[in-house]
Amino acid sequence: MNKKSQLVNKDPYLKSFEGALQWRMERAVSRELELTDRKPLSELANGHLYYGLHKTDNGWVFREKAPNATAIYLYGDFSEWKIEQKFALSPIGNGDWEIELPDFAIKDEMLYKLWMVWPSGADERLPAYSQRVVQDDVTKVFCAQVWERETYQWKNAAPKKPKHPLIYEAHVGMSSQESKISSYHEFQETVLPRINRLGYNTIQLMAIQEHPYYGSFGYQVANFFAPSFRFGTPEELMELIDTAHGMGITVILDVIHSHAVKNEKEGVGCLDGSDYLYTHHGDKGHHRVWDSRCFDYGKPDTIQFLLSNLKYWMEKFHFDGFRFDGVTSMCYFDHGLGVDFLCYDQYFDGNVDEDAITYLTLANKMVRQLRPDVLTIAEDVSGMPGMAFPVEDGGIGFDFRMSMGIADFWIKLLKTRSDNDWGMGELYYKMTDKRSEEQTISYVECHDQALVGDKTLIFRMIDSKMYDAMSVDTPDLTVDRGVALHKMIRLVTLTLCSGGYLNFMGNEFGHPEWIDFPREGNGWSCYHARRQWNLADDNTLKYSGLNRFDRDMIHCVKNYKMLDKAPVKLCDNEGDKVLAFERNGCVVVFNFHPEKSFSDYSIDCQPGDYQIVLNSDDPIYHGFGNVDEKITYSTSTYEGNSRLMLYLPSRSALILRRQ
Repeated sequence: MNKKSQLVNKDPYLKSFEGALQWRMERAVSRELELTDRKPLSELANGHLYYGLHKTDNGWVFREKAPNATAIYLYGDFSEWKIEQKFALSPIGNGDWEIELPDFAIKDEMLYKLWMVWPSGADERLPAYSQRVVQDDVTKVFCAQVWERETYQWKNAAPKKPKHPLIYEAHVGMSSQESKISSYHEFQETVLPRINRLGYNTIQLMAIQEHPYYGSFGYQVANFFAPSFRFGTPEELMELIDTAHGMGITVILDVIHSHAVKNEKEGVGCLDGSDYLYTHHGDKGHHRVWDSRCFDYGKPDTIQFLLSNLKYWMEKFHFDGFRFDGVTSMCYFDHGLGVDFLCYDQYFDGNVDEDAITYLTLANKMVRQLRPDVLTIAEDVSGMPGMAFPVEDGGIGFDFRMSMGIADFWIKLLKTRSDNDWGMGELYYKMTDKRSEEQTISYVECHDQALVGDKTLIFRMIDSKMYDAMSVDTPDLTVDRGVALHKMIRLVTLTLCSGGYLNFMGNEFGHPEWIDFPREGNGWSCYHARRQWNLADDNTLKYSGLNRFDRDMIHCVKNYKMLDKAPVKLCDNEGDKVLAFERNGCVVVFNFHPEKSFSDYSIDCQPGDYQIVLNSDDPIYHGFGNVDEKITYSTSTYEGNSRLMLYLPSRSALILRRQ
């Protein structure tokens, strides 16, 4: 291989690790050749077409990978749940087992399982490649289900890949206003139009891969190829995605390849009686914090399983890309637990799982063979070099990395410092601190901060007054502060982001309730696993103003293509708490001072006439209306510099557009 890694050219601190980077790049190429014998990598990702239950011209065929098994039986409705020899699979080599059955033997919607026998025991299992899994309402037992339908007729082409993803992170099940588990159809009918009106161009769907425990938020996956039955049928998921495409919205899957649920009857961890078919053997295969099974990314069967999973979701359900969860956990043998990544040595020492790095590199390459404009995002807190850098140039290949430190920054700022101690230079630095070679997705809060046991941003600022002081007719200084900062913090995070932005469902209007999924401890209630959309729609409540501001903020950034150029700092006055910067013809100004308003505040900028296009103090956002938005602001010249003279009310933000 003659091609050299280009990472060192982007980051001189990597010079000492040039050899390690080159080795990592060549390792991925070598592994691909070993697995594919020079065929396209996407041809390796056809496990879902071979394994599992499939209809044929002559009936049915079922296959399973189970090298440790000594016998396997299909059993279910068709066998009256008896283990019978006529439903025994036969070994066909390479650890694979197979059975062919006549057409009449199996009917649509029948339930079935595997009876897996191995040298030291036997037990029921679900097929690794099950594409439909359901749970009995009474017994709570999970079964695979025969699901044969006419091919869904797609109506809309996928939209063009967004240059700057503005992501609405959503959970279908908790998207209803009612205390229940919502459905794909209800989400399509009630929530999709909201997302479209708000202006987000990308939806990240959570909890789609089937998971036994609903309260895991979808992060303890058992059946990687099965869309969750709780929300409806596979076809209803397809229709949801199709409808989003018709609105011009990209849809990505929150995919879980970082671990698997430890449940043996439903999951893949001990499918054939061994703990090393797809996962690591022994303690190495156990995630001590998540209490789950860790994949062995060095095994060809694991790579095929996971690559096939990506191809399946792209081709069958037309997902436009993936947000890979838990990438930090994948990349380090200690899963990054309790580790502060402070030096470059940590990215190349013996703690790095190079097999995981190789897998992620191959995954990014494979999905782009299927669709060049696929969107991939890594949830990585470690800052691994090359994470969001092209594979062909020596990177791991993601388009973006989640900028997880920004949410932590806001929490720490609100918890530990008074408003008078906020640093404008520090704020600007924290919002823009990233490697030059990578793009990131910034966010104030995602689903993590909304879970019970934590607090959302607005709950930290307003607390219990959210329940009785959010009326527009109820003056309250605590609420005024919270509402003002909720808008400003979101705006500064979005307008200083390097690539894209994310918001979790409902946080745009300051949803007042935490998320607590139905469980034994709350009487299996869905009361806190829902979204109170009525609050955003009630103009007598300040939630409605936050919702309108989020809508107009998103549309403003899109309409003026603000993210197309990097920000240029104009002012970071620590005493006045004023921060200003220019971005693609727009001047963005923040007065974070908790008490002082400023008249004729001078901001150096490009000469010209400017018009206010967004004002956080506008009464429609439940601000105080202290700024005249009809005025055209013309720059004046002082000592050779052009400058704007602005009125900046306390705790307010403006975007002005050069005419």
